[in-house]
Amino acid sequence: MTMANFNIGIDTGGTYTDAVIIDALTHEVVATAKALTTRGNLEIGVANALKAVVAESAQRLDTYEVSLVSLSTTLATNALVEGMGSSVAAVLIGFSDDMVKRSKLHKAIPSAKIIRIAGGHEYDGSETCTLDEDSLIEQVLALKDSVEAFSVSANYSIRNSDHEQRAKQVIQHLTNSPVTASSELSDGLNGPLRALTATFNVRIVSLIFNLVESVQKAMQEQKINAPLMIVKGDGSIASADSIIEKPIETILSGPAASVIGANYISGLNNFIISDVGGTTTDVAIVRNGWPKLNEKGAMAGGYRTLVRAIDMQTIGLGGDSEVEINFKGVVSLKANRVVPLSLVCTRFPQIINQLQTSLSDGMGLAAAIRFVFLAEGIDQKNLPLGLSLEDIELISRIGDEPKLYDTMAARAADRSRLIRLLARGIVQISGLTPSDAAHVLGLQSQWSSKAARLACLMLGRSFSLISWKDEDVESEIQQFAYRVFDTMVAKSSYLIINQLSGFDFTMDNPLIQAVINGGNQLNDLSIQFTPSIPIVAVGGPAPVFYVAVGKQLNTVCMIPTNAEVANAIGAAIGRIKIRTVIEITTTESGGYHLHHTDKPIFFSASNDALDQARVLASAYVTEKAKLMGGSSVEVDIQIERVDLPNMDLDRSLIAATVVAECLSSAQI
Repeated sequence: MTMANFNIGIDTGGTYTDAVIIDALTHEVVATAKALTTRGNLEIGVANALKAVVAESAQRLDTYEVSLVSLSTTLATNALVEGMGSSVAAVLIGFSDDMVKRSKLHKAIPSAKIIRIAGGHEYDGSETCTLDEDSLIEQVLALKDSVEAFSVSANYSIRNSDHEQRAKQVIQHLTNSPVTASSELSDGLNGPLRALTATFNVRIVSLIFNLVESVQKAMQEQKINAPLMIVKGDGSIASADSIIEKPIETILSGPAASVIGANYISGLNNFIISDVGGTTTDVAIVRNGWPKLNEKGAMAGGYRTLVRAIDMQTIGLGGDSEVEINFKGVVSLKANRVVPLSLVCTRFPQIINQLQTSLSDGMGLAAAIRFVFLAEGIDQKNLPLGLSLEDIELISRIGDEPKLYDTMAARAADRSRLIRLLARGIVQISGLTPSDAAHVLGLQSQWSSKAARLACLMLGRSFSLISWKDEDVESEIQQFAYRVFDTMVAKSSYLIINQLSGFDFTMDNPLIQAVINGGNQLNDLSIQFTPSIPIVAVGGPAPVFYVAVGKQLNTVCMIPTNAEVANAIGAAIGRIKIRTVIEITTTESGGYHLHHTDKPIFFSASNDALDQARVLASAYVTEKAKLMGGSSVEVDIQIERVDLPNMDLDRSLIAATVVAECLSSAQI
């Protein structure tokens, strides 16, 4: 009898942390569970979701049968956006003034220290000048007590990483601190961008280390003895130990997992995915079952990096987007997330009485639904680092009960502090959202429908969209909720149209308006847009809104079974994917240089260089895959040549790029 093996996938979203258990042999989804994401302390939400899904599956399996736990996490993305992480120093070897400026380190990480050292290499891997180790030692020792982590970036280190690796060894010996070498993260020639990528990476090493420790502790509490994997931004998975060294590779981890999960549960290989969550909607086109990657590099905190990640369009549009009404009574959705009032009142039921009192008073109704409160998981006795005394005093005044935002933000200084605390996930603000409207319309029911109704009534009345006539109030609340619902559907349809067409239409384009507002008519012209590939919608709000999106786009959106936990499924079934690039260049004196992980290797014949490149590339990706927890490995090698015309191939080579990629299942 074959022993069952089960994979657990966990995804931390803006509102919920999802967990699933999948039978690795039959591919059956055995159990699913949700827990509220504790943005102030992600570990709590992860532990709660893991505990819940284990309890849900208790009748089906024992925890010793779990063979793999895989996590997709927003930690890296959030930390870089919010400027969180360790204090860092960037060691730049052989960088000119212009290269330092182009790295944008001063803008991206204003607190970063810059250490400039003589050294580096030329394009062909030859040494520009000797590495100035004495200066390196002196400057590192001067910062040893004020800096927690270091990045090292040398000019043309991907052609010759000797100086970069030597500097890394020296720093580790002097400080015992985390050190990231830029050539270990990227094979890109852009030295300034490699320096920024490496510095971003080492800044968040301690954060991902703490998360991994906490998840492993939660696994132990559930008696799960299995490897922990983490989803990378390209949709593959890697062992937690390897991700601790390269946490920046988890940028866009969640959206990448959603694509893999959507492919799995839909059974489709070519489609457009819309992953709609509480905070954002992520849209991507999938070909042959794998997401297209952004070759320019993923964005982090508003800056380009050299991290290979999914090519996905993301906008601030979700079930928790804040409803806004202008002076003309036009309903729109802001890009920011607020906590739905229906959810707030589930957590704090006493607020309903306060809302009813404000409604009876009839004044300031729009402001009366905006509360500020501490995010779940925030402990006032153990607050995050980097807070001022004024920040701590404001947190103390907020306390354990929600307070009206206007009361807490009466002073300009307090408003600024609240904005910073909100960005860091320490406080949250309530408001009216599409999720509230869905509760009013009976499309959702997990939170307080009574609070959702009050929120619609109060905001609608404050803009004269709902009257004070008792006999009309219920129908007008319904009409107002539909306006919010329709706004969400229209904006979602607009996003799909732009992604499918490849054009950046403006939302006020008459043709677009004719489609997304449901009329399909522009004067005497009937208009219909029909996708040529299926739309697959996943995420918690997908069943609520995407049936209507499909109608607007003259199609039926596929909302597969378990669409609400697609990201967690993608994490559970992920595969390990490793890629390496080896460059071959000609030398001035004749012959060829092979550039791999260390000093260039000389070959007199091009065929010998190419053969050795194949061997090295295959061995490298195979070894890395096994280090990341892989079992059987499939290696694909592609060679791109630049040749002189009208010559035999063994004599015509000018340069070559050898790319090796491997896919591997996680070791069970």
